[in-house]
Amino acid sequence: MLLNSACFHSKKCIRIKNDPEAIMSDEALRQLFYVNFRGETICADSISGSKGHVLMIHGGSRDRKVFSNYRRLMHSLGYGTTAFDCLGHGETSGRMSESSLCSRTLQAEAVIAHLQQPLTGCMGISMGAYNALHLSRKIPLRSLILMVPGVYTASAYDVNFGPQFSGLIRKERSWESTDAWAIAAEFTGKLLVIAAEKDDIIPEEIPLKLISSAPKQAWKHLLLVPGADHNSIWHNLTLSARSYEQARGLFERCLSAQEKYNNEA
Repeated sequence: MLLNSACFHSKKCIRIKNDPEAIMSDEALRQLFYVNFRGETICADSISGSKGHVLMIHGGSRDRKVFSNYRRLMHSLGYGTTAFDCLGHGETSGRMSESSLCSRTLQAEAVIAHLQQPLTGCMGISMGAYNALHLSRKIPLRSLILMVPGVYTASAYDVNFGPQFSGLIRKERSWESTDAWAIAAEFTGKLLVIAAEKDDIIPEEIPLKLISSAPKQAWKHLLLVPGADHNSIWHNLTLSARSYEQARGLFERCLSAQEKYNNEA
């Protein structure tokens, strides 16, 4: 279901501010760990939760810190999270040129193998959304959250990041030959896709097609965030209390173990 952007506009701007004490508390809750991956060391951390556990996969130009606000939100809802830096990012060793889309999925699997609890969901931002989709083929998940989702031509999946990879994905509308639609069609859990109204990186057709490709019997929702660009989703969600609470409700609904939901809600 496409959420009309008009629902989010408000003349009164209410900012949800970061509480320094809450941030310090979050840091204290995180359990840092390292995972060996093909001679490199992946840096990751986990926050526990009683209702389920969500893996978070960042995009190609960020690291795991991009999830800080969303992890705080999920913790308040009772969900644990694990986030990690992919090769060549943040505190993880290696270089991006030694990695690929396929390698990032395998890195996620290595992190999951280290966890001592079952995974119930996965959230991916930008390129990470494509990895989250691929992960859903290998691990049973009840929830997928895909934010400003990037999808790629299937021929680029095993190609290392660099000139050859860039050449493949920069071909006009190369993303149309992606396998993401088929993967979304196979997914039987709940799907939340979050799109930015002014995203100049992700074509507007991609979030729409991901939602339309998902099985009709599954709960699914497309949240279009007005005024947001590729990197300002959280900022725009917290411009008003109404938009924040509405988004918070959607996160809770998607992550919940309850299965009997109406797609129209």
